[in-house]
Amino acid sequence: MERKLRQEGTRFLLPDVSVDVARISRVVVIGIGKAAHVMVTGLVSLLPSATPLEGVVSAPTEPTAPVAGLHYFRSGHPIPNKESMGAAVEILRLLRTCDQHTLVFFLLSGGGSALVELPLDPSLHLKDVQEIHRTLVTCGAPIDAMNTVRRHLSAVKGGRLALAAGAAQKITLAVTDVPSGKEAALASGPSLPDPTTIDDVCRVFAEYNLLKRFPLALQHWLNAGQMPESPKPGHSAFSNAHFVLLLGMEDLFHAAHHAVEAHGYLSCCDNSTDDWPVEKAADKLLTQLEAWQRENPGRRVAMIADGELSSPVTGNGVGGRNSAFVLACVEKIARRKITVLSAGTDGIDGNSPAAGAVADGDTLARANSLGLDPRAAFRQSDAYSFFSKLDDTVVTGPTGNNLRDLRIMLAEP
Repeated sequence: MERKLRQEGTRFLLPDVSVDVARISRVVVIGIGKAAHVMVTGLVSLLPSATPLEGVVSAPTEPTAPVAGLHYFRSGHPIPNKESMGAAVEILRLLRTCDQHTLVFFLLSGGGSALVELPLDPSLHLKDVQEIHRTLVTCGAPIDAMNTVRRHLSAVKGGRLALAAGAAQKITLAVTDVPSGKEAALASGPSLPDPTTIDDVCRVFAEYNLLKRFPLALQHWLNAGQMPESPKPGHSAFSNAHFVLLLGMEDLFHAAHHAVEAHGYLSCCDNSTDDWPVEKAADKLLTQLEAWQRENPGRRVAMIADGELSSPVTGNGVGGRNSAFVLACVEKIARRKITVLSAGTDGIDGNSPAAGAVADGDTLARANSLGLDPRAAFRQSDAYSFFSKLDDTVVTGPTGNNLRDLRIMLAEP
């Protein structure tokens, strides 16, 4: 916040633009995502102490230091809960009272798609919304495809919060867990124009056979042709809107790169496997690690990767894409001087209490001695249980941040 936003006189200075607040009479804060609480704290620390605030904050955890004037919701992730819908209703109510004398700060971070939700179809209930989200996160579609659908089914996504705020001045500050250049996918882009169309939604429906898996009420609404198009670039709602990226993939790479090199490893960064299936990504990154070893004989080397992999749920186990990635590596690195870690920077991996897991060349032998089968655990989507029995889970608790997933692969000479 201190690097990207400051106030001089009556102007807020952003990296590429300044916003004159001389005529501003209200400041509204909308915090959505896993980093919402710390983002609110950072913003408030930069505002004049006498600034009265209104707003809504929706996060998966309780705030440690609530800010006066803000209404807090402890919402659901990865599946919306009652609080997720309550937050959406309250945000829309507040934004519709804004005018040209209002400055709205949208503080967005990963997880926002579930943490604030309200369907465009008024006949849908909470259980329907939960079924829709559950279908999307388990269908195997990449995050971009999932968010294309979410933006068109939601009353708060795909620029519709900017639309609700009307003529207000709008500043979006983002901690992103989406690929560079696809910021409209962050929290499903509630304050940004939607670059996708209804035709794109229909292609996702067809590719992943989604329509028949949705609740009947939503099927009827879609079949009746009631899905409206979302606001696009050039819409008047975005004429006085500004976007600032606070933290992104490069910040994660930079920190990880320095960490591994501080331990004597020659490191290489790679993000080419983003959205790949976990097994394909494991093969690619291990191949790159081996090539990096050959290029640097006698050296300790590291391969660092980020992004979110595709890991369709095929069983009723406990785990997520990070522990699944490590599980896919167990047999491939057996009896070799290689260690693999994959963890979510938010501290949560799928439906497990861990951030991810770690494995090395001895993991397979240790698993076999306990009667554990990595292939069976993979088929059952039960990677957390596998690594928990080996005491090889990575447990951090919610970190209050979200910069996608981090994979680190170390090789000894």
